[in-house]
Amino acid sequence: MNTRILATLPLAAVLAFPAFAQTSSAQDQSQTQATTQSTDTATGKQPLQAPAREGFWGRVNPFARKTYVKRQTDPIRDRVNELDDLTAANGKAIKDTDARAQAGIKLASDKADAADQHAIDAGNKATMAQTTAQQATTRIQTVETVVSNIDQYKASNQTEIRFKPGQTMLSKNAKDALDEMANTVKGQRGYIIEVQGFSSGKGQIAIQNSQKMAESVVRYMVLNHEIPVYRIYLVGMGNAPVEGADAKHISGGRVEISLLKNDLEQLSSNSSAPMAAADQQQQPK
Repeated sequence: MNTRILATLPLAAVLAFPAFAQTSSAQDQSQTQATTQSTDTATGKQPLQAPAREGFWGRVNPFARKTYVKRQTDPIRDRVNELDDLTAANGKAIKDTDARAQAGIKLASDKADAADQHAIDAGNKATMAQTTAQQATTRIQTVETVVSNIDQYKASNQTEIRFKPGQTMLSKNAKDALDEMANTVKGQRGYIIEVQGFSSGKGQIAIQNSQKMAESVVRYMVLNHEIPVYRIYLVGMGNAPVEGADAKHISGGRVEISLLKNDLEQLSSNSSAPMAAADQQQQPK
């Protein structure tokens, strides 16, 4: 009996020594971690503490049951689940932050594009305004030139009609010539028609004859072509020689019709072109 007791004691000492050493090491390690780690963790809870030594075998009980193992692992599993939930919440927060950042970037980009478009529209309007101003300046200069030369008429067409001695009626050829000249001034402005009558003879008789021939020309143009009377200037020259031409004897009479124009017609054509161009620019595209 004594022999069995003596044999059991060394075996128990050998088995107890590793457990005691492991327990001491675990306690030292947990104390070290407790002193070095902060109480604040990712889950906001206190760190897991090493369980106290239980029974003869402590935590290295080779004969531990499922309930014992479950009791030891439940706190660890709970903390792992909490960390998973915390990781999922952090991931969702990161995605939400990224979505808000992307929305802000898109909004800023849209506003920048709108500002660029406004700047382009403003530039186009400024260009149109500058073009309109230039056209107005050009028109004003043209008007000033025309107004300064409003009484400067230039001959554009001349026709001469011959009359037999003692005749004041217009022949067919004379009417055709007057028709051709009258057709060139229809719808125009800035013109006058100068009618000068010349007759053979002397003194007042020649002047009266030349006046009658010139009046027949004016009468035909007013009645048949509706040319305003205020645009026709008539004068009977008698037997006066033509300026700039050699005086020569004529039998019968003649009437010289001269069409004189100033720059009003040119001003009208120039003003219609800028207006048409401005209307074309303002039309929506």
